Amino acid sequence: MSRMGDVLAGFHAAWEFESDSVLIRYERGIRTPKLFQVLGERRVPLEAVTGVTLTPGKRGTVVLRMEPRAGADPLMEVAAGQLKESADPYRLVLPAEREVLAEYYADELRARLPKDDPGPADAHLVPVPEAPLHFKAYDAKASFDGGAVSFRWFWTGASTAKWKAGDQTFPVAGLSGVEWRSPEVFEGHLRLHRRDGEPAPAEVDQDPASVVFGLGYGAVHESLPFAAAVLAAVRRAGPAAVPVTAAAHRDPADIAERIRHLGELHRAGLVTDEEFSVKKAELLAQL
Repeated sequence: MSRMGDVLAGFHAAWEFESDSVLIRYERGIRTPKLFQVLGERRVPLEAVTGVTLTPGKRGTVVLRMEPRAGADPLMEVAAGQLKESADPYRLVLPAEREVLAEYYADELRARLPKDDPGPADAHLVPVPEAPLHFKAYDAKASFDGGAVSFRWFWTGASTAKWKAGDQTFPVAGLSGVEWRSPEVFEGHLRLHRRDGEPAPAEVDQDPASVVFGLGYGAVHESLPFAAAVLAAVRRAGPAAVPVTAAAHRDPADIAERIRHLGELHRAGLVTDEEFSVKKAELLAQL
C-alpha cells in the first residue's frame, strides 16, 4: 500500500491496508450480519489471497472483494460455498461514489499478489475464533475446548440411536475432517469424520458423531465458526485433516420424507410460501 495503515470504510466493515496483510474490522451494529459480529476482526495475509475484484453492487454500491486462496482460510473451507453474499467476510460494500478510491486500492492489492497462482495453501493462514466455543443444535449442545468436541444430547430432539450411544466426546487427534451443511438449507448439520474409518450411519440424525440443525438451532454465526475452529485444530493435529462436503445425492425415500415434513411446517405457518418453494427445490435437486 502507499501508506501503512490506510483505511477504507464500507458498509458493515473497514479494511486497513498493511504492507503484507489486510486487517478487516467488522461493525457490531444491529444491521451488521451476525457472522461478522462474531468474527470481530480478521487479519488476512496477502499470501492467503489469489485475486481482487471490483464489481457493481445493489442499490448504488460497488463491491470490493478479495478471492481467498484455497486451503488458506478454514472458515471458507468448511463453508464450501454455502454462505450468502451478504455474509461473505471477504466482501466490502461501498457507496458507488467511492468507486475510484476502491479501484485504487484494488490495483494496489493486485500489485502485491503473486503473479502466478500459488495453488492451495499447505496450512491455514487466516485465524478463526479461538476455543472454547459452543452452540445449541436441535438435538444437542455442542462444545469445543480446543482439544475435544463434545455433544450433550437433548431429550426433546435427539434420536433413539443417539440416546442409546450416550453423550459423546471426540478428541481432535481422532478426527480426520469436518462436514458442515448450512442451517439456511433445510435441515443442516455438523458432522465429524473419524480417523479410524468406522462406517457412519447414512442419516445424520442417527449418527452420534453429528448434530442436526433446525429452526432457531445451529445458526450460521454460531455453527460455522465452531466448525472452522474444529477443522483448524484437526489440521494442526495431522496432515489428513480435510473439510468434507455433504453428499450430493440422497435416498429418494429420505427426500420424500423430508419434503413431507417441510409441507407440515408450511401448513403450520412456520415456513412461508417462498421458503417452502425454495427448500423443496433444494431437496429435489439432491436426487
